[in-house]
Amino acid sequence: MCALGSVCAASLMPEPGAFVQPLGWPAPAYRFAGNPATAAGRALGRALFYEPALSRDSSISCASCHAPAMAFAHADHRVSHGMAGRTGTRNAPGLFNLAWNTSFHWDGGVNHLETQAVNPLTQPHEMDAALPQLLARLNASAAYRGRFYRAFADSAVTTPRLLKALAQFTASLESFNSKYDKYVRHEPGGDFSDQELHGLTLFRANCGSCHREPLFTNNDFANNGLPPDSLYNDLGRAAVTGRAADRYLFRVPTLRNVELTSPYMHDGRFQRLREVLRHYTTSIQPGPTLAPALQQPILLTANEQKDILAFLLTLTDRDFVNNPAYQYPR
Repeated sequence: MCALGSVCAASLMPEPGAFVQPLGWPAPAYRFAGNPATAAGRALGRALFYEPALSRDSSISCASCHAPAMAFAHADHRVSHGMAGRTGTRNAPGLFNLAWNTSFHWDGGVNHLETQAVNPLTQPHEMDAALPQLLARLNASAAYRGRFYRAFADSAVTTPRLLKALAQFTASLESFNSKYDKYVRHEPGGDFSDQELHGLTLFRANCGSCHREPLFTNNDFANNGLPPDSLYNDLGRAAVTGRAADRYLFRVPTLRNVELTSPYMHDGRFQRLREVLRHYTTSIQPGPTLAPALQQPILLTANEQKDILAFLLTLTDRDFVNNPAYQYPR
């Protein structure tokens, strides 16, 4: 393992590229003017993302729950595992296209890309770090002080600079080159089969109001009819707002790369996509906060469900998950 701050510096190339707004996509919600991205800033953020010294006992990093091969999600457990094997209460989501997010975490308790990292860094069931001790650790590293100087023209490691560097890297995690994207752009590799085309039609009719193209989320919160899990008793957004109308509402996740991000739902209760479709067609639980779009039954035959599954597989972006600029900097 490389020394603290070194993170095998000679191999940080190639750096993540500059932010791209794909043609036809909405403007990002994140305001880049307040944190202008640079190659040095992204490289620093990348090093920090994979740095176990950001946890209390230097045993886990951000990547421990957000692995590139799983589209920066966590596939090994229903819910995230942190320090000393402690378990949280929610499934770690994939990290990509975050510049378009208007809120973060399943309950929307954070509304800014630069501050969302504070929760996993300091939460006892995650990385369990105290920011003053963490800053002292990084400031004691000559290698990191050099990195911060190259990124911010000042070698002092401060909380705002730490968070800005992480945001520069995570904002660069963009996924827009799936088979679906090539189909929309009429590019080679984007030819849909009849089954995929039918699945797209069914998806737009039955799922598209919440999982809205091209981001495949509407950045909103919804009660999707899951029976509450008695183990976690998670109230969802209501735990943040205190409003009864927000009970069991959770962030609508993007379905991009959904093939890779099992398990599914906020508590990871489903392992397979066919279980998810079965829930929406046979297991919706009525309730006062149930999403309006789910008030009427979703009627899909077994073959129609297979067609939707075939379409969902076209949302996998192998270029994204295999991009060497996003991997561990060896």
